Amino acid sequence: MAKTKREYFNELKTIVSGDENLVAFIDHEIELLDKKNSAERKPTKNQVENEKIKDYILAHLVKPMTVSDMLKDFLADYPVELSNQRVAAIVKQLVEDNALVRTVEKRKAYFGPFAD
Repeated sequence: MAKTKREYFNELKTIVSGDENLVAFIDHEIELLDKKNSAERKPTKNQVENEKIKDYILAHLVKPMTVSDMLKDFLADYPVELSNQRVAAIVKQLVEDNALVRTVEKRKAYFGPFAD
């Protein structure tokens, strides 16, 4: 299995342990990795917009529909032009979050609200 950057930096750190400048540089690079991997990052512009689209879909979806039907029906009015692929990805996230249910009929995927 391939090693991670962190593993390589830690190996290099042991190899160059006598050189304070190199050790300081490696520690700084490990810090940058930690910062990059922290969960305290702000969501991207697309992530924020996708959350709005999710709310819009949940508010307007009253019966099971395909992604194409959603685009023709209520998403045609959405202020941003949406592609089939983007809506499919968003709907998939909603299914994974248990906000929508996915059913398949005649090899077509329908997405709808959970029955109350």
